[in-house]
Amino acid sequence: MWRSVMPNSKLWLIVADEGRAALYAAESPTGPLTELRDFIGPENRLLDQDLVTDRPGRAFDSSGEGRHALEPRTQPGEVEAQRFAKWLTETLDQARTEQRFEMLGLVAPPAFLGLLRKSLSDETARQVVLEIDKDLTRYDAEGVRAHLPEQLFETPLA
Repeated sequence: MWRSVMPNSKLWLIVADEGRAALYAAESPTGPLTELRDFIGPENRLLDQDLVTDRPGRAFDSSGEGRHALEPRTQPGEVEAQRFAKWLTETLDQARTEQRFEMLGLVAPPAFLGLLRKSLSDETARQVVLEIDKDLTRYDAEGVRAHLPEQLFETPLA
C-alpha cells in the first residue's frame, strides 16, 4: 500500500476535513513538513440529493389529515464524513503496524477531529502527540507548518 517514497518518519501529521486530507512527515521537532500523500473523499463533494436515491418518506400529522415529509435521522453528508474518517484512521492503523511513524498529529475542524478520535484504534490513539482543531486543508506544507507550534514533539533526553 505504501510507496517507497513514504519513508518511516518520526512524526506523521494528518491535516483533514470532511472531504480531503493531506499526510505530512516531520523528522525533527522544529523542522519542516514533507507532504507524503493526498486523500480525497469523492462522495463528500456531492450534494445530499446526489447521495440518496429515494425521496424522503412521508407521515401523517398527529392531528388532522395532513401529511409531511420525514427528515432523515442522519444527513447523507454526515455519513460520508464518518466513512472518510474511518478510512483515514484504518490507513493510519496499518501504517502504525508497519512502524511507519513513531508519533502522530491530527489537525482538523472540531467536528471532524471528533470523528477521527472516535475512529482511531486504541493503539494508534496512544501515538497521538498533537491535536489542533483548525481547518488547514487549504494550505501547502509550509502554510500548515506556520500554523503549528514551533516544537511539534518532545525529544527524549540522551
